[in-house]
Amino acid sequence: MTVKLTPRGTKGQSMPGGPLKGLTLWIMRTGHRLGLTNRMDGMPVVLLTTRGARSGDLRSTPVMAFPEGEGAWLVVASMAGAARHPAWAVNMARHPQDVWIETEGRKVKVEPASLSGEERERAWDSIVKRSARFGGYQSKTDREIPVIRLRAAP
Repeated sequence: MTVKLTPRGTKGQSMPGGPLKGLTLWIMRTGHRLGLTNRMDGMPVVLLTTRGARSGDLRSTPVMAFPEGEGAWLVVASMAGAARHPAWAVNMARHPQDVWIETEGRKVKVEPASLSGEERERAWDSIVKRSARFGGYQSKTDREIPVIRLRAAP
């Protein structure tokens, strides 16, 4: 259960802030009751909850997840090709014992682990085949975008 972040990049996409996060979280948490599905490029969008690296507060953010068999998902710390890692990845690296995903009204405690080497490359190729946008994100930054496997905790 280790999350290792690659070095920060020197170039990348800038990320705009947004006032709609609260509405997005509400829709994601209640939409399944209304028959709404949370999907992007055919992949599920889940709520990822982590403990803040500095604040210690629980933080939730929607992320695209790539199912990997029963009780496992891959998430990509791309931040749309930004030079820095998303806050949720930094939080996960600092507090790997405090990570959950919510999907279809269920909250599941998960154990995160960074992928590296050939395992990361195989996962990355699979991710880009399922959602080409991630290949575009990698071309915007010079950092290696982390791929993290989340397994349901026993």
